Amino acid sequence: MLQTAFTRLVGVDHPILLAPMGGAVSLPLAVAVAKAGAFPMFGASWHAPDALRQTIRDFQTAAPGPFAINLAMEWDQQERLSIALGEGVPVVSLFWGNPGAYLPAIRKAGAKSMVTVGSADEAKRAADLGADIIVAQGVEAGGHVWSKVGTMVLVPAVVDAVAPLPVIAAGGIADGRGIAAAFALGAAGAWIGTRFLATAEADADDDYKRRLVAARETDTVYTELFDLEWPNAPHRVIRNSTYDQWEKAGSPASGQRPGEGEPVVHQPNGTILKRYSDDTPKPGATGDLEAACHYAGQSAGLVRDILPAGDLVRRLVTEAETALAAADHIRGR
Repeated sequence: MLQTAFTRLVGVDHPILLAPMGGAVSLPLAVAVAKAGAFPMFGASWHAPDALRQTIRDFQTAAPGPFAINLAMEWDQQERLSIALGEGVPVVSLFWGNPGAYLPAIRKAGAKSMVTVGSADEAKRAADLGADIIVAQGVEAGGHVWSKVGTMVLVPAVVDAVAPLPVIAAGGIADGRGIAAAFALGAAGAWIGTRFLATAEADADDDYKRRLVAARETDTVYTELFDLEWPNAPHRVIRNSTYDQWEKAGSPASGQRPGEGEPVVHQPNGTILKRYSDDTPKPGATGDLEAACHYAGQSAGLVRDILPAGDLVRRLVTEAETALAAADHIRGR
């Protein structure tokens, strides 16, 4: 058991956070992570109200314990926040905007707030507004990322800016060595997304998972290319044929890109993903899967297998303990 200020604050065994990852966090994935003693989060930004309520209730029935929902503040999230707090969600994670309109309600409900930031100044503003936990997300991270700073620099800068609030390190962490490094930087936990995509329970197409395992640390790009549903929002994805064709064409602006708007993937529910869509293929999707958006951080270069999520949590804990013990040995303890 790895105990930190974060684990004591939220009441969880291990300071390992399952990143919300939009629709990739299935109920089985969140439950497996929780039962292994780590901290699961659901991406709730686009949930219909009834679906969000049901997801929360299903999780609470399957795995009572601490968890969070994540809301992107690019859109008005007051209704979803109200539902979550009414259902007793203990932690609310906020990103991509000013949290000032949401923090008072979270505090009044007795829940904890977690705000993701990309700079020390942003972290200080969130702390001054009353955030309970700060997530420092480096530019190495997969998915939507607005920081331009690497995790190695960002985390200690944020720690210094908001002490004694617990800080969570995000971006580029995929094994226990990364978790131990986050502790050395002053973090109280590690937010992990890409590595959890390569689990049996993740709601991602098998081809997507295989691409993660095959990827090198140099195979991702930081871009705004996959923007049909969320424009002007930087993100990190695995480089693919869509990106290569766009780059070869001179990186034209939206509206002039090669193949823009053409169908690429058919989702199992009948939805069609067009080229440059920001959505990812679901299990059972058909079409040109390689050409679709595949979010991944630079830590994809450390992903070498697909595991059950509970086994992954246990491996991460063991690796972190081993790395921390090695550091103690170096110091002569």
